[in-house]
Amino acid sequence: MLPSLDRIKGIHPGAVLKREIQKRKLKSIEFASEINEYPQTINAITKERRGINAKLSYKLGEYFEIPHDYFILIQAAFEVEAYRKSKLEMSNPLIGKFRNSLFWDTRIESIDYQKNKRSVIQRTLERGNKTEIKNLIQLYSLDTINKELDSIKNSFIPNFQVNIQKYIKSSN
Repeated sequence: MLPSLDRIKGIHPGAVLKREIQKRKLKSIEFASEINEYPQTINAITKERRGINAKLSYKLGEYFEIPHDYFILIQAAFEVEAYRKSKLEMSNPLIGKFRNSLFWDTRIESIDYQKNKRSVIQRTLERGNKTEIKNLIQLYSLDTINKELDSIKNSFIPNFQVNIQKYIKSSN
């Protein structure tokens, strides 16, 4: 039985299809043949490189004996979620450029990167990797980072001073 739409909103329909094909112990090529579809199409969808269109959703509905719009609704929910994430990334430059684990104590989406500039700079210089520190410099500029560093009293994390010397002071 396929999962309810509410449980899988935002998941690529290819992941659901792949799981169902595996569950039924089918090979993609056999499955494609049974629904009169190109094997490359099924392969691309199950590898999440391609979406599902209305015609294929109808075929899948027939095959799995479910509503014909099931897979197209999953596709629509996935696309809406992808759009929401892209809007979030545009509105908050921390998303996608910094690991979520760097800000383990808060949701990265909710960080106001302008208001919390000092904290973002300190956390990144303490625990960030090379790429994150370079992204930090692009986001705030060396002048801004140096001004904020003057207001940071001290950090007990050794990497903080090491990263300042390596990436901030050496760039001046």
